[in-house]
Amino acid sequence: MKNSDNLWEKASRPAPVEPPRKSFALTGQSIAIDPLHNAVRPDLADVRLAEYVFAPHYAAPMPCTVTRGVSLHAQSSLQSETLAELKAGETFECLEVLREVAWGVAPDRRLAGYVARDALDRLA
Repeated sequence: MKNSDNLWEKASRPAPVEPPRKSFALTGQSIAIDPLHNAVRPDLADVRLAEYVFAPHYAAPMPCTVTRGVSLHAQSSLQSETLAELKAGETFECLEVLREVAWGVAPDRRLAGYVARDALDRLA
């Protein structure tokens, strides 16, 4: 199994234009997806990763600006492990909004996780 922790970088590049396919086949090696660096959960994934992962639902990122210093957490609980401290002015690409938290990607740090919803400009 091939490991890749930077699918986000690959997915951010524009894809070459190809004619529509009439059929699909599973080829090549499977890739181990690192959810720390890629916005992938069992129920939802970043649409930019659709070429690399299967998920029941995909979401397009909504760029937001961090309005105050905030912790990026591994889980939806704000008491869970802190992955990084985001500073005011940093970008956070939101993929899902829950009651008090938003899930998405901190692209400058290449980390996926949860932040307090009220620390993002469009979601407060």
